[in-house]
Amino acid sequence: MEMDDVRRAEADHFLPVVKRHPVALVEGRGSRVRDLDGRWLIDLMAGWGVTCIGHSHPALVAAISDQAGRLMQTTNIFYTLPQTELVVALAECAPPGITRSFFTSSGTEAVEGALKLAHRATGRSVFVSTSGAFHGRTLGALHVIGTEKHRAPYAPLLHESVRIPFDDVAAAERAIDERTAAVIVEPVQGEGGVNVPGDGYLRSLRERCHAVGALLICDEVQTGIGRTGKLFACEHEGVTPDILTLGKGLGGGFPVAAFLCTEEVAATVQPGDHGTTYGGNPLACAAALAVLRVVEEEKLVARAADLGDRLAERLGAFVASRPDRALSVRGRGLLQALILADADRAAALPARALERGVVVNVTAGNVVRFFPALNIPEEELWEGVDAVLTLVAD
Repeated sequence: MEMDDVRRAEADHFLPVVKRHPVALVEGRGSRVRDLDGRWLIDLMAGWGVTCIGHSHPALVAAISDQAGRLMQTTNIFYTLPQTELVVALAECAPPGITRSFFTSSGTEAVEGALKLAHRATGRSVFVSTSGAFHGRTLGALHVIGTEKHRAPYAPLLHESVRIPFDDVAAAERAIDERTAAVIVEPVQGEGGVNVPGDGYLRSLRERCHAVGALLICDEVQTGIGRTGKLFACEHEGVTPDILTLGKGLGGGFPVAAFLCTEEVAATVQPGDHGTTYGGNPLACAAALAVLRVVEEEKLVARAADLGDRLAERLGAFVASRPDRALSVRGRGLLQALILADADRAAALPARALERGVVVNVTAGNVVRFFPALNIPEEELWEGVDAVLTLVAD
């Protein structure tokens, strides 16, 4: 197909809810993707952070291929070996006290499960979330989303919730009370602009929730699986939530997600309280197991911490040299942001970067977000980053 054929077919038949770049991707290898015209692009976006071990990692391809030839799908009334291995693997690497898992196909489904679980465990129905948060687009997730542009169109379908400023301990103290079922928070806000809370913020939420009998949900759909230089971002403060959600990087490109919880929370549910058709299928679990092995064997968590520090330094040097173009840098690990001075220039940046052979993302109006594969070759990272910085400086 030619690009014009692709665009025409989509215009005729696809639900028009996505604004696309005029590029069709047909192949990915490591940290590069190839378009329909044969151009190879450096990918600093990793499919919203999904392809954390790069595109088509040989170990992931082999695991999916092998499992596809054995058993792809059954129902949750049967045990399967990949799901059994995955629940054990997650229990072994999760924050202390997190011992139980349930699998879904997407991060927003994991959030839905987490909210249901919190309601069942506490008997309460008030949820506290933070402004700027992104938790998915299903109705339950929209109930706690902190981004008004996503929530407002569906407001008549949603229950009222309590939203507080992110990283505001005093606001949290006022909002979290005996009516609260749970507080849901991203340890680092992703879509909201790579907002990193101050030291002690998660710990203060943990303590306040404990004091009033509410649960703490850490949404690690974007920050989990090594992205911030820890396997889970809540580990930066040594905080164990009651419930933790995972997605994106968990499958390395295969759709799989999960919500995890403590024994105390797990004890409040019984068979029939939740379910799914595709969640935890053997193919998805085999993919997740392969990702966890690669992350461990290639020491990608430590690499994300080290490379992220050096990326932050390079971005910081740019800010110091061009304060007219960039205001600041923030992030953790390989989730870094360059905050631009001009929102219009920021909006134009992704299209201009594509012309230079780089895939990059802008979020929250003026925030250039860098979240490449955790194993991106250094030369490709610096080539892509330097190309973006050159465009910002122009």
